[in-house]
Amino acid sequence: MTEFAEDELIFLPLGGSGEIGMNMNLYGFAGKWLLVDLGITFADGEQPGIEVITPDPTYIEERRDDLAGLILTHAHEDHLGAVAHLWPRLRCPVWATPFAAALLRNKLEEAGLLLEVPLHIIEPGEQLQIGPFGIDFIALTHSTLEMNALAIRTDAGLVLHTGDWKLDPNPLVGPKSDEEALRRLGDEGVMALIGDSTNALNEGTSGSEGDVLESLMRICANRTGRIAVASFASNVARIDTVARVAAAHDRHLVLVGRSLWRIVAAAQECGYLNDLPPFLTDDEGAYLPPEKVMFMCTGCQGESRAALARIASGNHRHVTFEKDDLVIFSSRVIPGNEMAISRVRNRLLWNGVEVIGEKEPGVHVSGHPCRDELAEMYRLVRPKIAVPVHGEYQHMLAHAELARSLQVPEAVVIENGQALRLSPGATEVVAEVQSGRCYVDGDVLVPANDDGVRTRRKLMFSGGAVVILVADPDGELLADPELVLQGLASEGAAGTTDLMAAAGSAVEAALDELPDSARRDDGRMTETARVALRRLIRDRLGKRAVVEARIIRLD
Repeated sequence: MTEFAEDELIFLPLGGSGEIGMNMNLYGFAGKWLLVDLGITFADGEQPGIEVITPDPTYIEERRDDLAGLILTHAHEDHLGAVAHLWPRLRCPVWATPFAAALLRNKLEEAGLLLEVPLHIIEPGEQLQIGPFGIDFIALTHSTLEMNALAIRTDAGLVLHTGDWKLDPNPLVGPKSDEEALRRLGDEGVMALIGDSTNALNEGTSGSEGDVLESLMRICANRTGRIAVASFASNVARIDTVARVAAAHDRHLVLVGRSLWRIVAAAQECGYLNDLPPFLTDDEGAYLPPEKVMFMCTGCQGESRAALARIASGNHRHVTFEKDDLVIFSSRVIPGNEMAISRVRNRLLWNGVEVIGEKEPGVHVSGHPCRDELAEMYRLVRPKIAVPVHGEYQHMLAHAELARSLQVPEAVVIENGQALRLSPGATEVVAEVQSGRCYVDGDVLVPANDDGVRTRRKLMFSGGAVVILVADPDGELLADPELVLQGLASEGAAGTTDLMAAAGSAVEAALDELPDSARRDDGRMTETARVALRRLIRDRLGKRAVVEARIIRLD
């Protein structure tokens, strides 16, 4: 087991470094660990039957007696979505601001954990002591509410963990970033900044939510058809923006998608969005005149089960879009989702709907800092060490290069599972520990190398087959081998008309070569049949199929 000296301050990412999403970061000092964020990512189609992926918590699970607690920086799924899945393996206290806690409680209730998890509410701007870690919560702007950077104080030095952030001069909902608090930290002396790298390749600034308000006001003026805006449900500022645009154009705002209603309920519980006209449900708004209604929909990434995809395909119970209507994609395209988004856009266009995407100026601004904002953060904080996180490798390299150009003495790029010593002595990777991914497979959490998931993946790409043998105790077949194809060209397809007969003949011929002793052994019989069938399918169909053989013995 990897252990560290009591006086060493260790930063150890287990998720979110070298990838966007699935954030899980550990700080170790004086024999204790502090966990910052516990998020998910979503499957990309390479994992059939899997939708949600979490970090592998094995390393800290084995040391959970030394885990002082978990702090959630904000309410996005890639920062808190794994809590309900992984908390039973960690069983530590959890701290979150009111909005994040409201959303987390819903998840914990669904998982039957609400009464078990010790969830503590911390107000933005407050201070907290957890074991040897003193923490200041510093308000920063992001695309959801109550994002807080963490100033983590130990006897070995002060670290600023930025979480996700931007410098928005006009955020509309929630406060501006507390730049004065960042400047005070810089004056105090920050040893290391552990920072968001998502937009480190992008010049300039991320833009303001106020700019989106102005753009949508212009785009929606003088429209006679229905207007719909698709965005991330968690973007509370965007909900506020769209509501203001709707009211300004004498339209009622209809929320379409359960996650939007969950976010709005949590926001209103915490005192946000309460100064807006009432939101309508889809069945209430669907029958209003087109010029009097504005929809806000989930599904901006083309998700097949989300509201917008169902509307576009004509499968929504209440809402339809048609000629002269307008749909605005008010979000960025997440890499990997291009085809899904294109399918939804094409269906809308086929129905005569006008579609506007992120290339239209001002319909979306990012919640993450571009290079000018990163530079301003470094000017305020003035750390000795920069450690990029939350980004693909290309983003983290660009972040590190920018930090060096701003005269940060050290900039270190590490990967998940690499333990970086921040203090004392040289900043260097001192250990590599187990990291990786776990899949939420139905109600079960399984490792990424689980046999069931691997077999499913092979079946998805290559198909499969099962051959069933019925034999007496001496191995004599009592019936022709029965073949079941799974995801392969069926009987009668070109080139496979005699596949069933050929398979039976190949299996029987292989079994005939076995000595009598082997024919009485179930394992030898099934393996021989499996190899023969697999070879036949490869030769006939050109597929390396997943093949099984089973035997039934009859007296």
